[in-house]
Amino acid sequence: MAGYVHGYDERANARLVDQAAALVDLLHHDTAYPSASRVLEAGCGVGAQTVTLVARSPQAQFTSVDVSAESLAEARRRTRGAANVEFVQADIFALPFAPASFDHVFVCFLLEHLARPVDALRTLIELVRPGGSVTVIEGDHGSAYFYPDSAAAHDAIQCQVELQRRAGGDSEIGRRVYPLMVESGLDGVQVSPRMVYVDASRPDLVGGFTHKTFTAMIEGVRDPALAAGLITPERFDAGIEALYRTDVFCYAFFKGVGRRGR
Repeated sequence: MAGYVHGYDERANARLVDQAAALVDLLHHDTAYPSASRVLEAGCGVGAQTVTLVARSPQAQFTSVDVSAESLAEARRRTRGAANVEFVQADIFALPFAPASFDHVFVCFLLEHLARPVDALRTLIELVRPGGSVTVIEGDHGSAYFYPDSAAAHDAIQCQVELQRRAGGDSEIGRRVYPLMVESGLDGVQVSPRMVYVDASRPDLVGGFTHKTFTAMIEGVRDPALAAGLITPERFDAGIEALYRTDVFCYAFFKGVGRRGR
């Protein structure tokens, strides 16, 4: 895995949970798995998405995997009481499962951190039975736009984009979901954009997404951005202030579903 630019501290974990809560309906209104199906969640992190998965498909059995022991401990805490999930610590390229062990694979906000996303998908596809599905959800920082516009805000956002690029990842990977899934060998790939639109009439999203998710994520790279000489402190802080002041904020996620060929 490429370097994880967002960090593993308490603030970063809280941001992931805030994001998941704000986007449940947008991302998961069509996420459900049949009774008795075996589902692999690859890169579960702190369980921000796991909570929704196990609740929406209570009769499916989930195996949620992450490389971080600390994140898995938090995921276990968040899903305490759920009988339909087990957690496994493993690297995405060295998973301890036999081929065709699962009916479905779910991947959310993982590929953006990988230097070899197609190889990762191919590894996961091998674990799915013929005819089984693979779901991929990724964001795209290049899709962010807002009013009032601010050059300083765009510069602050670009710091996060550049840091993730230097770490081997791609924070604009959302636009690549379709070609990545096709290149990996999946059949029947269908991708749908999921646009977050926020204005003052939706205060839950102002707080839950614009402030606590997106702006908090950009704000979290201040120190490494300054250390890398990407921006001045004054410019970065002006950009963050502008993001907190936006009246309208838009951002696109992309959700793709494909199937392993028979």
